[in-house]
Amino acid sequence: MNPVTILLSIIGLLVGAAAGYFFHRYQVEQALKNQQDKVDNILKGANEQARLIESQARESATKITRAAEGENKERRNELNRETERLDKRRAELDSRFDKMEQREQQLNRRQSQVDRRHNEIEKLHEDQVNKLEQIAGLSAEEAKKDLFAAVEKESRGDMARIIRQIEAEAREEGEKRARKLIADAIQRVASEHVAEVTRAVVTLPSEEMKGRIVGRNGRNIKAFEQAAGVDVIVDDTPDSVTISCFDSVRREIGRRALAKLVLDGRIHPAHIEKIVEDETRAVDKIINEAGEQAAFEANVSGLHQEVLRMMGRLKFRTSYGQNQLAHAVEVSKLAGILAAEIGANVELSKLGGFLHDIGKAMDHNQDGTHAKLGAEFCRRYGVNSIVVNAIEAHHHEVDQLTVEAVITEAADAISGARPGARREDLEAYIKRIRSLEEMSMSFEGVKQAFAIQAGREVRILVKPDAIDDLASVRLARDVAKKIEETMQYPGQIKVTVIRETRATGIAK
Repeated sequence: MNPVTILLSIIGLLVGAAAGYFFHRYQVEQALKNQQDKVDNILKGANEQARLIESQARESATKITRAAEGENKERRNELNRETERLDKRRAELDSRFDKMEQREQQLNRRQSQVDRRHNEIEKLHEDQVNKLEQIAGLSAEEAKKDLFAAVEKESRGDMARIIRQIEAEAREEGEKRARKLIADAIQRVASEHVAEVTRAVVTLPSEEMKGRIVGRNGRNIKAFEQAAGVDVIVDDTPDSVTISCFDSVRREIGRRALAKLVLDGRIHPAHIEKIVEDETRAVDKIINEAGEQAAFEANVSGLHQEVLRMMGRLKFRTSYGQNQLAHAVEVSKLAGILAAEIGANVELSKLGGFLHDIGKAMDHNQDGTHAKLGAEFCRRYGVNSIVVNAIEAHHHEVDQLTVEAVITEAADAISGARPGARREDLEAYIKRIRSLEEMSMSFEGVKQAFAIQAGREVRILVKPDAIDDLASVRLARDVAKKIEETMQYPGQIKVTVIRETRATGIAK
Protein backbone atom coordinates (compact mmCIF):
# COMPACT_ATOMS: atom_id res chain seq x y z
CA MET A 1 0.00 0.00 0.00
CA ASN A 2 1.32 3.53 -0.76
CA PRO A 3 2.79 5.22 2.36
CA VAL A 4 1.52 8.60 1.24
CA THR A 5 -2.03 7.28 1.09
CA ILE A 6 -1.67 5.83 4.52
CA LEU A 7 -0.31 9.08 5.88
CA LEU A 8 -3.12 11.05 4.29
CA SER A 9 -5.60 8.63 5.69
CA ILE A 10 -4.12 9.03 9.16
CA ILE A 11 -4.10 12.81 8.86
CA GLY A 12 -7.73 12.69 7.62
CA LEU A 13 -8.72 10.57 10.58
CA LEU A 14 -6.99 12.93 13.03
CA VAL A 15 -8.59 15.95 11.38
CA GLY A 16 -12.04 14.22 11.45
CA ALA A 17 -11.58 13.24 15.08
CA ALA A 18 -10.58 16.78 16.02
CA ALA A 19 -13.51 18.19 14.06
CA GLY A 20 -15.95 15.73 15.74
CA TYR A 21 -14.54 16.63 19.18
CA PHE A 22 -14.97 20.34 18.67
CA PHE A 23 -18.42 19.84 17.14
CA HIS A 24 -19.54 17.74 20.14
CA ARG A 25 -18.12 20.29 22.56
CA TYR A 26 -20.00 23.02 20.72
CA GLN A 27 -23.28 21.08 20.99
CA VAL A 28 -22.72 20.48 24.73
CA GLU A 29 -22.02 24.15 25.34
CA GLN A 30 -25.14 25.11 23.37
CA ALA A 31 -27.25 22.69 25.39
CA LEU A 32 -25.86 24.05 28.66
CA LYS A 33 -26.56 27.57 27.52
CA ASN A 34 -30.18 26.68 26.60
CA GLN A 35 -30.69 25.05 29.99
CA GLN A 36 -29.20 28.05 31.76
CA ASP A 37 -31.55 30.32 29.84
CA LYS A 38 -34.55 28.17 30.86
CA VAL A 39 -33.43 28.24 34.52
CA ASP A 40 -33.05 32.00 34.39
CA ASN A 41 -36.52 32.34 32.86
CA ILE A 42 -38.06 30.09 35.55
CA LEU A 43 -36.33 32.03 38.35
CA LYS A 44 -37.45 35.29 36.85
CA GLY A 45 -41.09 34.08 36.63
CA ALA A 46 -40.97 32.74 40.21
CA ASN A 47 -39.61 36.03 41.53
CA GLU A 48 -42.32 37.97 39.75
CA GLN A 49 -45.02 35.63 41.09
CA ALA A 50 -43.58 35.90 44.60
CA ARG A 51 -43.61 39.68 44.40
CA LEU A 52 -47.25 39.54 43.17
CA ILE A 53 -48.31 37.23 46.04
CA GLU A 54 -46.47 39.36 48.57
CA SER A 55 -48.22 42.44 47.23
CA GLN A 56 -51.63 40.76 47.47
CA ALA A 57 -50.88 39.52 50.99
CA ARG A 58 -49.93 43.01 52.07
CA GLU A 59 -53.15 44.41 50.61
CA SER A 60 -55.24 41.69 52.35
CA ALA A 61 -53.48 42.29 55.67
CA THR A 62 -54.11 46.01 55.29
CA LYS A 63 -57.83 45.42 54.62
CA ILE A 64 -58.17 43.00 57.58
CA THR A 65 -56.41 45.45 59.85
CA ARG A 66 -58.68 48.28 58.77
CA ALA A 67 -61.81 46.09 59.21
CA ALA A 68 -60.68 44.99 62.69
CA GLU A 69 -60.01 48.57 63.69
CA GLY A 70 -63.48 49.56 62.44
CA GLU A 71 -65.14 46.71 64.32
CA ASN A 72 -63.22 47.53 67.51
CA LYS A 73 -64.26 51.13 67.16
CA GLU A 74 -67.91 50.13 66.74
CA ARG A 75 -67.75 47.82 69.76
CA ARG A 76 -66.18 50.58 71.86
CA ASN A 77 -69.03 52.84 70.81
CA GLU A 78 -71.62 50.16 71.74
CA LEU A 79 -69.93 49.61 75.11
CA ASN A 80 -69.98 53.33 75.74
CA ARG A 81 -73.69 53.51 74.89
CA GLU A 82 -74.43 50.44 77.09
CA THR A 83 -72.48 52.03 79.94
CA GLU A 84 -74.52 55.20 79.57
CA ARG A 85 -77.77 53.17 79.62
CA LEU A 86 -76.66 51.25 82.75
CA ASP A 87 -75.72 54.48 84.49
CA LYS A 88 -79.11 55.92 83.62
CA ARG A 89 -80.92 52.77 84.82
CA ARG A 90 -78.89 52.78 88.06
CA ALA A 91 -79.87 56.38 88.65
CA GLU A 92 -83.55 55.53 88.03
CA LEU A 93 -83.37 52.56 90.44
CA ASP A 94 -81.75 54.74 93.10
CA SER A 95 -84.53 57.27 92.65
CA ARG A 96 -87.22 54.57 92.91
CA PHE A 97 -85.58 53.11 96.00
CA ASP A 98 -85.61 56.52 97.65
CA LYS A 99 -89.30 56.92 96.81
CA MET A 100 -90.04 53.41 98.20
CA GLU A 101 -88.29 54.31 101.45
CA GLN A 102 -90.38 57.46 101.70
CA ARG A 103 -93.59 55.46 101.04
CA GLU A 104 -92.58 52.89 103.62
CA GLN A 105 -92.14 55.62 106.20
CA GLN A 106 -95.55 57.01 105.29
CA LEU A 107 -97.11 53.53 105.56
CA ASN A 108 -95.52 53.02 108.97
CA ARG A 109 -96.99 56.29 110.16
CA ARG A 110 -100.41 55.33 108.77
CA GLN A 111 -100.17 51.87 110.34
CA SER A 112 -99.51 53.46 113.70
CA GLN A 113 -102.57 55.64 113.26
CA VAL A 114 -104.65 52.61 112.20
CA ASP A 115 -103.47 50.61 115.23
CA ARG A 116 -104.43 53.42 117.58
CA ARG A 117 -107.82 53.71 115.88
CA HIS A 118 -108.32 49.95 116.08
CA ASN A 119 -107.57 49.93 119.79
CA GLU A 120 -110.08 52.71 120.29
CA ILE A 121 -112.73 50.79 118.30
CA GLU A 122 -112.04 47.60 120.30
CA LYS A 123 -112.45 49.47 123.53
CA LEU A 124 -115.73 51.02 122.33
CA HIS A 125 -116.95 47.57 121.20
CA GLU A 126 -116.15 46.05 124.59
CA ASP A 127 -118.00 48.88 126.33
CA GLN A 128 -121.04 48.36 124.11
CA VAL A 129 -121.01 44.57 124.67
CA ASN A 130 -120.80 45.08 128.44
CA LYS A 131 -123.74 47.51 128.34
CA LEU A 132 -125.80 45.06 126.21
CA GLU A 133 -125.00 42.19 128.59
CA GLN A 134 -126.11 44.32 131.55
CA ILE A 135 -129.34 45.28 129.78
CA ALA A 136 -130.13 41.69 128.56
CA GLY A 137 -129.02 39.97 131.73
CA LEU A 138 -127.05 37.38 129.59
CA SER A 139 -123.41 37.03 128.66
CA ALA A 140 -122.34 37.02 125.00
CA GLU A 141 -121.57 33.28 125.08
CA GLU A 142 -124.95 32.45 126.59
CA ALA A 143 -126.72 34.59 124.00
CA LYS A 144 -124.82 32.90 121.18
CA LYS A 145 -125.69 29.44 122.48
CA ASP A 146 -129.40 30.27 122.76
CA LEU A 147 -129.45 31.86 119.32
CA PHE A 148 -127.55 29.00 117.68
CA ALA A 149 -129.76 26.41 119.33
CA ALA A 150 -132.93 28.12 118.08
CA VAL A 151 -131.52 28.59 114.57
CA GLU A 152 -130.26 25.00 114.45
CA LYS A 153 -133.61 23.59 115.53
CA GLU A 154 -135.50 25.62 112.97
CA SER A 155 -132.92 24.94 110.23
CA ARG A 156 -132.93 21.20 110.82
CA GLY A 157 -136.68 21.05 110.41
CA ASP A 158 -136.59 23.19 107.27
CA MET A 159 -133.64 21.24 105.89
CA ALA A 160 -135.32 17.88 106.40
CA ARG A 161 -138.54 19.09 104.76
CA ILE A 162 -136.66 20.60 101.80
CA ILE A 163 -134.53 17.48 101.38
CA ARG A 164 -137.58 15.26 101.45
CA GLN A 165 -139.42 17.46 98.94
CA ILE A 166 -136.43 17.72 96.56
CA GLU A 167 -135.69 14.00 96.79
CA ALA A 168 -139.31 13.15 96.06
CA GLU A 169 -139.37 15.39 92.98
CA ALA A 170 -135.96 14.24 91.75
CA ARG A 171 -136.83 10.61 92.37
CA GLU A 172 -140.09 10.90 90.47
CA GLU A 173 -138.55 12.56 87.42
CA GLY A 174 -135.21 10.74 87.58
CA GLU A 175 -136.71 7.29 87.92
CA LYS A 176 -138.89 7.78 84.86
CA ARG A 177 -136.00 8.91 82.67
CA ALA A 178 -133.45 6.50 84.11
CA ARG A 179 -135.85 3.58 83.78
CA LYS A 180 -136.43 4.40 80.14
CA LEU A 181 -132.71 4.80 79.37
CA ILE A 182 -131.66 1.64 81.21
CA ALA A 183 -134.42 -0.47 79.70
CA ASP A 184 -133.59 0.78 76.23
CA ALA A 185 -129.86 0.19 76.72
CA ILE A 186 -130.28 -3.34 78.09
CA GLN A 187 -132.73 -4.26 75.36
CA ARG A 188 -130.44 -3.02 72.59
CA VAL A 189 -127.34 -4.74 74.01
CA ALA A 190 -129.08 -8.11 74.36
CA SER A 191 -126.06 -9.74 76.02
CA GLU A 192 -126.08 -13.29 77.24
CA HIS A 193 -126.01 -13.98 80.97
CA VAL A 194 -122.38 -14.70 81.82
CA ALA A 195 -122.05 -16.55 85.11
CA GLU A 196 -119.03 -18.78 85.23
CA VAL A 197 -116.32 -19.81 87.64
CA THR A 198 -112.85 -20.68 86.39
CA ARG A 199 -112.19 -24.05 88.01
CA ALA A 200 -108.66 -25.34 87.70
CA VAL A 201 -109.57 -29.04 87.98
CA VAL A 202 -107.87 -31.63 85.78
CA THR A 203 -109.70 -34.90 85.18
CA LEU A 204 -107.56 -38.07 85.32
CA PRO A 205 -108.19 -41.30 83.43
CA SER A 206 -107.55 -43.37 86.57
CA GLU A 207 -106.34 -43.17 90.16
CA GLU A 208 -102.96 -44.59 89.13
CA MET A 209 -102.20 -41.34 87.30
CA LYS A 210 -102.01 -39.51 90.64
CA GLY A 211 -98.96 -41.57 91.57
CA ARG A 212 -97.28 -40.76 88.27
CA ILE A 213 -98.03 -37.06 88.75
CA VAL A 214 -96.44 -37.13 92.19
CA GLY A 215 -93.47 -39.19 91.02
CA ARG A 216 -90.75 -40.87 93.05
CA ASN A 217 -90.18 -38.92 96.28
CA GLY A 218 -92.46 -36.24 94.83
CA ARG A 219 -89.96 -35.11 92.19
CA ASN A 220 -92.53 -34.78 89.38
CA ILE A 221 -95.01 -32.68 91.33
CA LYS A 222 -92.18 -30.49 92.69
CA ALA A 223 -90.81 -29.94 89.18
CA PHE A 224 -94.28 -29.06 87.89
CA GLU A 225 -95.02 -26.61 90.72
CA GLN A 226 -91.65 -24.94 90.27
CA ALA A 227 -91.97 -24.64 86.48
CA ALA A 228 -95.62 -23.47 86.41
CA GLY A 229 -95.64 -21.44 89.63
CA VAL A 230 -98.79 -23.14 90.96
CA ASP A 231 -99.80 -25.55 93.73
CA VAL A 232 -101.00 -29.01 92.75
CA ILE A 233 -103.49 -30.46 95.26
CA VAL A 234 -103.72 -34.25 95.14
CA ASP A 235 -106.42 -35.35 97.59
CA ASP A 236 -109.09 -38.02 97.91
CA THR A 237 -111.24 -36.55 95.14
CA PRO A 238 -111.69 -39.42 92.69
CA ASP A 239 -110.06 -39.17 89.25
CA SER A 240 -109.10 -35.50 89.52
CA VAL A 241 -106.47 -33.11 90.87
CA THR A 242 -106.79 -29.37 91.56
CA ILE A 243 -104.54 -26.55 90.37
CA SER A 244 -104.36 -23.69 92.91
CA CYS A 245 -102.86 -20.25 92.26
CA PHE A 246 -103.91 -16.62 92.92
CA ASP A 247 -102.80 -15.68 89.37
CA SER A 248 -105.54 -16.78 86.98
CA VAL A 249 -103.17 -16.81 83.99
CA ARG A 250 -100.62 -19.04 85.70
CA ARG A 251 -103.46 -21.24 86.90
CA GLU A 252 -104.70 -21.64 83.31
CA ILE A 253 -101.15 -22.43 82.10
CA GLY A 254 -100.82 -25.06 84.84
CA ARG A 255 -104.20 -26.61 84.02
CA ARG A 256 -103.44 -26.86 80.31
CA ALA A 257 -99.93 -28.20 80.91
CA LEU A 258 -101.07 -30.86 83.37
CA ALA A 259 -103.92 -31.93 81.10
CA LYS A 260 -101.46 -32.31 78.22
CA LEU A 261 -99.01 -34.27 80.37
CA VAL A 262 -101.78 -36.64 81.47
CA LEU A 263 -102.86 -37.12 77.87
CA ASP A 264 -99.28 -37.65 76.69
CA GLY A 265 -98.34 -40.00 79.51
CA ARG A 266 -94.68 -38.96 79.66
CA ILE A 267 -94.32 -37.29 83.05
CA HIS A 268 -90.76 -36.47 84.11
CA PRO A 269 -89.02 -33.18 85.03
CA ALA A 270 -87.44 -32.47 81.61
CA HIS A 271 -90.67 -33.09 79.69
CA ILE A 272 -92.65 -31.11 82.28
CA GLU A 273 -90.52 -27.99 81.69
CA LYS A 274 -90.92 -28.29 77.92
CA ILE A 275 -94.71 -28.68 78.13
CA VAL A 276 -95.04 -25.70 80.53
CA GLU A 277 -93.00 -23.51 78.16
CA ASP A 278 -95.16 -24.57 75.20
CA GLU A 279 -98.39 -23.86 77.07
CA THR A 280 -97.06 -20.50 78.29
CA ARG A 281 -96.55 -19.43 74.69
CA ALA A 282 -99.95 -20.82 73.75
CA VAL A 283 -101.72 -18.91 76.56
CA ASP A 284 -99.87 -15.69 75.63
CA LYS A 285 -101.19 -16.09 72.11
CA ILE A 286 -104.70 -16.70 73.45
CA ILE A 287 -104.42 -13.55 75.60
CA ASN A 288 -103.39 -11.38 72.63
CA GLU A 289 -106.14 -12.78 70.44
CA ALA A 290 -108.73 -12.39 73.23
CA GLY A 291 -107.83 -8.71 73.72
CA GLU A 292 -108.05 -7.95 70.02
CA GLN A 293 -111.31 -9.88 69.63
CA ALA A 294 -112.85 -8.08 72.62
CA ALA A 295 -111.86 -4.69 71.18
CA PHE A 296 -113.44 -5.70 67.87
CA GLU A 297 -116.67 -6.79 69.59
CA ALA A 298 -116.80 -3.56 71.61
CA ASN A 299 -116.04 -1.56 68.45
CA VAL A 300 -113.18 0.44 70.01
CA SER A 301 -109.95 1.24 68.18
CA GLY A 302 -106.65 3.09 68.55
CA LEU A 303 -105.47 1.21 71.65
CA HIS A 304 -101.82 0.32 72.24
CA GLN A 305 -100.92 -3.34 71.81
CA GLU A 306 -99.88 -3.60 75.48
CA VAL A 307 -103.30 -2.30 76.54
CA LEU A 308 -105.02 -4.93 74.39
CA ARG A 309 -102.72 -7.60 75.80
CA MET A 310 -103.57 -6.58 79.36
CA MET A 311 -107.27 -6.66 78.49
CA GLY A 312 -106.80 -10.18 77.14
CA ARG A 313 -105.67 -11.32 80.61
CA LEU A 314 -109.18 -10.58 81.86
CA LYS A 315 -110.35 -13.63 79.88
CA PHE A 316 -109.12 -15.69 82.83
CA ARG A 317 -110.43 -13.35 85.56
CA THR A 318 -113.89 -13.53 87.13
CA SER A 319 -115.72 -11.37 89.68
CA TYR A 320 -118.67 -12.92 91.51
CA GLY A 321 -118.70 -15.56 88.79
CA GLN A 322 -118.87 -13.00 85.95
CA ASN A 323 -116.13 -13.17 83.32
CA GLN A 324 -114.39 -9.81 83.35
CA LEU A 325 -113.55 -9.63 79.64
CA ALA A 326 -117.17 -10.30 78.65
CA HIS A 327 -118.22 -7.81 81.32
CA ALA A 328 -115.91 -5.16 79.79
CA VAL A 329 -117.41 -5.65 76.33
CA GLU A 330 -120.93 -5.47 77.73
CA VAL A 331 -120.19 -2.29 79.73
CA SER A 332 -118.68 -0.70 76.62
CA LYS A 333 -121.83 -1.36 74.61
CA LEU A 334 -124.11 -0.12 77.39
CA ALA A 335 -122.01 3.04 77.84
CA GLY A 336 -122.14 3.76 74.11
CA ILE A 337 -125.93 3.49 74.02
CA LEU A 338 -126.39 5.64 77.14
CA ALA A 339 -124.00 8.29 75.75
CA ALA A 340 -125.90 8.40 72.47
CA GLU A 341 -129.20 8.81 74.31
CA ILE A 342 -128.08 11.78 76.44
CA GLY A 343 -125.79 13.43 73.86
CA ALA A 344 -122.38 12.62 75.38
CA ASN A 345 -119.24 11.54 73.52
CA VAL A 346 -120.03 8.00 72.37
CA GLU A 347 -116.46 6.94 71.50
CA LEU A 348 -114.96 8.07 74.80
CA SER A 349 -117.84 6.50 76.75
CA LYS A 350 -117.36 3.17 74.98
CA LEU A 351 -113.62 3.31 75.57
CA GLY A 352 -114.12 4.13 79.26
CA GLY A 353 -116.56 1.23 79.66
CA PHE A 354 -114.21 -1.15 77.85
CA LEU A 355 -111.15 -0.26 79.97
CA HIS A 356 -112.78 0.48 83.34
CA ASP A 357 -111.71 -2.84 84.96
CA ILE A 358 -108.31 -3.25 83.24
CA GLY A 359 -106.66 -2.88 86.65
CA LYS A 360 -108.11 -6.25 87.69
CA ALA A 361 -105.58 -7.88 85.36
CA MET A 362 -102.74 -6.61 87.56
CA ASP A 363 -104.16 -5.93 91.05
CA HIS A 364 -103.17 -9.39 92.32
CA ASN A 365 -99.43 -8.66 92.06
CA GLN A 366 -99.32 -4.87 92.61
CA ASP A 367 -100.32 -2.63 95.50
CA GLY A 368 -103.35 -0.42 94.98
CA THR A 369 -106.98 -0.67 93.90
CA HIS A 370 -107.81 -1.88 90.43
CA ALA A 371 -109.22 1.55 89.51
CA LYS A 372 -105.97 3.34 90.43
CA LEU A 373 -103.75 0.70 88.80
CA GLY A 374 -105.80 0.67 85.60
CA ALA A 375 -105.82 4.48 85.32
CA GLU A 376 -102.04 4.70 85.80
CA PHE A 377 -101.43 1.92 83.26
CA CYS A 378 -103.65 3.54 80.61
CA ARG A 379 -102.14 6.98 81.29
CA ARG A 380 -98.68 5.49 80.63
CA TYR A 381 -99.78 4.25 77.19
CA GLY A 382 -101.36 7.51 76.01
CA VAL A 383 -105.07 6.84 76.62
CA ASN A 384 -107.28 9.96 76.55
CA SER A 385 -107.38 11.82 79.90
CA ILE A 386 -111.21 11.73 79.93
CA VAL A 387 -111.10 7.93 79.67
CA VAL A 388 -108.43 7.75 82.39
CA ASN A 389 -110.67 9.76 84.73
CA ALA A 390 -113.61 7.44 83.94
CA ILE A 391 -111.45 4.43 84.88
CA GLU A 392 -110.12 6.00 88.07
CA ALA A 393 -113.48 7.39 89.23
CA HIS A 394 -115.85 4.50 88.51
CA HIS A 395 -115.71 3.51 92.21
CA HIS A 396 -115.61 7.16 93.45
CA GLU A 397 -111.96 7.00 94.50
CA VAL A 398 -111.51 10.37 92.76
CA ASP A 399 -114.01 12.97 91.56
CA GLN A 400 -115.83 12.33 88.29
CA LEU A 401 -114.86 15.24 86.04
CA THR A 402 -116.98 14.47 82.97
CA VAL A 403 -120.36 13.04 82.07
CA GLU A 404 -118.53 10.14 80.36
CA ALA A 405 -117.19 9.07 83.76
CA VAL A 406 -120.73 9.02 85.18
CA ILE A 407 -121.93 6.98 82.19
CA THR A 408 -119.11 4.47 82.74
CA GLU A 409 -120.10 3.99 86.37
CA ALA A 410 -123.78 3.59 85.45
CA ALA A 411 -123.05 1.05 82.70
CA ASP A 412 -120.82 -0.93 85.09
CA ALA A 413 -123.61 -1.03 87.68
CA ILE A 414 -126.19 -2.11 85.07
CA SER A 415 -123.99 -4.94 83.82
CA GLY A 416 -123.24 -6.20 87.34
CA ALA A 417 -126.80 -5.90 88.63
CA ARG A 418 -128.58 -7.78 85.85
CA PRO A 419 -130.22 -10.99 87.13
CA GLY A 420 -127.94 -13.91 86.40
CA ALA A 421 -124.91 -11.81 85.58
CA ARG A 422 -123.14 -12.42 88.87
CA ARG A 423 -123.30 -14.87 91.72
CA GLU A 424 -121.58 -15.22 95.04
CA ASP A 425 -120.61 -18.20 97.08
CA LEU A 426 -122.74 -18.94 100.15
CA GLU A 427 -120.17 -17.84 102.70
CA ALA A 428 -119.60 -14.42 101.10
CA TYR A 429 -123.35 -13.96 100.68
CA ILE A 430 -124.13 -14.69 104.33
CA LYS A 431 -121.26 -12.48 105.49
CA ARG A 432 -122.52 -9.55 103.42
CA ILE A 433 -126.10 -9.98 104.67
CA ARG A 434 -124.96 -10.05 108.30
CA SER A 435 -122.73 -6.99 107.77
CA LEU A 436 -125.68 -5.03 106.38
CA GLU A 437 -127.90 -5.88 109.35
CA GLU A 438 -125.18 -5.24 111.97
CA MET A 439 -124.24 -1.92 110.36
CA SER A 440 -127.87 -0.78 110.37
CA MET A 441 -128.32 -1.82 114.03
CA SER A 442 -125.29 0.28 115.04
CA PHE A 443 -127.27 3.54 114.64
CA GLU A 444 -129.05 5.04 117.62
CA GLY A 445 -132.81 4.59 117.76
CA VAL A 446 -132.91 1.48 115.52
CA LYS A 447 -135.11 -1.31 116.84
CA GLN A 448 -134.65 -3.99 114.16
CA ALA A 449 -132.96 -4.31 110.74
CA PHE A 450 -133.57 -6.88 108.01
CA ALA A 451 -131.57 -7.43 104.81
CA ILE A 452 -133.94 -8.77 102.12
CA GLN A 453 -134.01 -9.42 98.37
CA ALA A 454 -130.55 -11.05 98.36
CA GLY A 455 -129.02 -8.04 100.06
CA ARG A 456 -130.43 -5.53 97.57
CA GLU A 457 -132.61 -3.84 100.23
CA VAL A 458 -132.30 -3.08 103.95
CA ARG A 459 -135.47 -2.42 105.96
CA ILE A 460 -134.93 -0.63 109.28
CA LEU A 461 -137.59 -0.45 112.02
CA VAL A 462 -136.98 2.49 114.37
CA LYS A 463 -138.26 3.35 117.81
CA PRO A 464 -141.08 5.88 117.28
CA ASP A 465 -140.44 7.69 120.58
CA ALA A 466 -136.71 8.14 119.82
CA ILE A 467 -136.83 9.15 116.12
CA ASP A 468 -139.43 11.38 114.46
CA ASP A 469 -140.39 11.53 110.78
CA LEU A 470 -137.78 14.12 109.88
CA ALA A 471 -135.02 12.20 111.64
CA SER A 472 -136.05 9.08 109.69
CA VAL A 473 -135.08 10.82 106.46
CA ARG A 474 -131.64 11.67 107.85
CA LEU A 475 -131.19 8.13 109.17
CA ALA A 476 -131.85 6.61 105.73
CA ARG A 477 -129.27 8.93 104.17
CA ASP A 478 -126.70 8.21 106.91
CA VAL A 479 -127.09 4.42 106.61
CA ALA A 480 -126.80 4.56 102.81
CA LYS A 481 -123.69 6.74 103.06
CA LYS A 482 -122.05 4.37 105.57
CA ILE A 483 -122.80 1.38 103.34
CA GLU A 484 -121.16 3.18 100.39
CA GLU A 485 -118.06 4.02 102.44
CA THR A 486 -117.49 0.69 104.20
CA MET A 487 -118.79 -2.10 101.94
CA GLN A 488 -118.19 -3.44 98.44
CA TYR A 489 -121.21 -4.79 96.58
CA PRO A 490 -122.51 -5.19 93.02
CA GLY A 491 -125.36 -2.97 91.89
CA GLN A 492 -127.34 -0.87 94.40
CA ILE A 493 -128.69 -1.34 97.94
CA LYS A 494 -131.98 0.34 98.84
CA VAL A 495 -132.37 1.59 102.45
CA THR A 496 -135.94 1.83 103.78
CA VAL A 497 -136.65 3.30 107.24
CA ILE A 498 -140.03 2.40 108.79
CA ARG A 499 -141.46 4.33 111.74
CA GLU A 500 -144.70 2.89 113.08
CA THR A 501 -146.85 4.40 115.83
CA ARG A 502 -149.88 2.78 117.41
CA ALA A 503 -152.65 4.27 119.53
CA THR A 504 -154.80 1.94 121.61
CA GLY A 505 -158.11 2.80 123.25
CA ILE A 506 -160.27 0.57 125.51
CA ALA A 507 -164.05 0.90 125.54
CA LYS A 508 -165.69 -0.13 128.83
